[in-house]
Amino acid sequence: MVMKISDVARQTGLTVKSIRYYENIGLIPPPSRTQAGYRVFSPKDLHRLHFIRRARSLGFGVEECRQLLSLYDDRSRASADVKSVALNRISDIDHKIAALEDMRRILTDLADQCQGDDRPDCPILADIARVST
Repeated sequence: MVMKISDVARQTGLTVKSIRYYENIGLIPPPSRTQAGYRVFSPKDLHRLHFIRRARSLGFGVEECRQLLSLYDDRSRASADVKSVALNRISDIDHKIAALEDMRRILTDLADQCQGDDRPDCPILADIARVST
């Protein structure tokens, strides 16, 4: 079964632009082309793009996707290597959650201090405008 890029985009939920990007950066091999120059994708290409989409949806960056694809292709891989990539992603997520919780706490405190009336005084703007040293 041979598929064109628009078919692959529909089936994977990726945009045509993303598929071309993944091809350009080497996450997927360049697909064969028809005499008219259209890309023709194989089921293996489709599977690889599904893999990339799922990895990206879990927050993995492009280089992490490259690493995961390499591990996936390596049948002699150690699962510890895959787990390490996942644990690094979890650590990054934990740091982002902590930063978001800090932002939420600060904004909540500032919003609580704001009267929200017709006066121009606003502790939210005053805090944002404050120059930190």
